[in-house]
Amino acid sequence: MLLADLSARSRAAGLVTEVVTFDRHPATVVRPDSAPLQLTDLDQKLELLARCAVDRTVVIRFDEERAAEPAEDFVTDVLVGALGAKLVVVGSDFHFGHNRHGNVELLQKMGEKLGFEVVGVSLEGDQHGVPVSSTRIRELLATGRVAEAGELLGRYHELRGTVERGDARGGSELGFPTANVAVPDGMALPSEGIYAGWYVHEDGSRHQVAISLGHRPTFHPEGGPPLLEAYLLDFAGDLYGERAKVRFVERLRDELRFDSVDDLIAQMERDVDQTRVVLGAKSSS
Repeated sequence: MLLADLSARSRAAGLVTEVVTFDRHPATVVRPDSAPLQLTDLDQKLELLARCAVDRTVVIRFDEERAAEPAEDFVTDVLVGALGAKLVVVGSDFHFGHNRHGNVELLQKMGEKLGFEVVGVSLEGDQHGVPVSSTRIRELLATGRVAEAGELLGRYHELRGTVERGDARGGSELGFPTANVAVPDGMALPSEGIYAGWYVHEDGSRHQVAISLGHRPTFHPEGGPPLLEAYLLDFAGDLYGERAKVRFVERLRDELRFDSVDDLIAQMERDVDQTRVVLGAKSSS
């Protein structure tokens, strides 16, 4: 809604649309221990913005110097000095500058003196009128409700990473060779479990995929860091080193520990069958 409002107002005024964003979430610098998990990395954010009829995206490095910058200096140096802003569209709860001193009211007061208009846009609500926010989407992902998160995002939640070599147990022992996707720290992972989704190759082609996200308790009952494993249906090939995109469509079940490898294989077969059903239904809807 924010970008739609910006685009409509800019076209009406004959202006160029520019989106200003930071190269990282400011909280990773200001309060790294409690910084929110990210829904996109910078590359994906830029790709998404490019699809939104934005003329240009300006990426600003956020570091300790930027964090200490007074809000007034950001307005005069960046918005006016560098961009020559005539219309500024922000969320109504927008804050910026040192100690979050800047807000819509400050922008409006400065805009009157410096020659730009300011519009504060309220959060968009879902079909029930509940505001859509990144915090709410993170909460849905944390409980595995990827389908609901996708509805609010307007797309499937996507994780990106490089395919790395694992213990090769999936192919040699289980008959389900998986791509182990190394996701960077700080990304918002869905809760541990089994999911149906899509694997997107570097060339843009995609495959149906059964996704396992968790600690593989059948083989590692002691636990360990979460691992994202993607089993591509009806695929044979070498994926090592590929930069992968994994999109989560629907949760199938919790991660479980099985008493035997045979029991695990039987369940994985059912997971694959269910993945075909889920993605088939999504494709035909």
